[in-house]
Amino acid sequence: MARIEGVNLPYSKRIEYGLTYVYGIGIKSARDILDKAKINFDIRVKDLSDEQVAAIHKVISEGYKVEGDLRKEVAQNIRRLQEIGSYRGLRHKRSLPVRGQRTKTNARTRKGPRRASNIIALKRKVTKK
Repeated sequence: MARIEGVNLPYSKRIEYGLTYVYGIGIKSARDILDKAKINFDIRVKDLSDEQVAAIHKVISEGYKVEGDLRKEVAQNIRRLQEIGSYRGLRHKRSLPVRGQRTKTNARTRKGPRRASNIIALKRKVTKK
């Protein structure tokens, strides 16, 4: 099994799609990496030789920030926004959409499931009347 940057690549997928399992590598960068390493896109991960895996690893380590380093940088950027008190930092703190999306409806992915306590409290008020 090919292991690149601490990630086990899926065994039966084509290498161009298998590389996208590494955080920070999309389909475009995967194709660029394979071009630089001179590896065919159609090869399956299970058919890679050790030399090809080493070539891919070398290209990634020289020119791309992936996995732990990239996650750390993103977390630091968010922490910086929160510390300086920017609007975006405030939205991150409150777990609300950061880029101007509406929140009256939708935004359930960011806000989480609806809380049932508000609904029960409203029902009690209605029944007391």
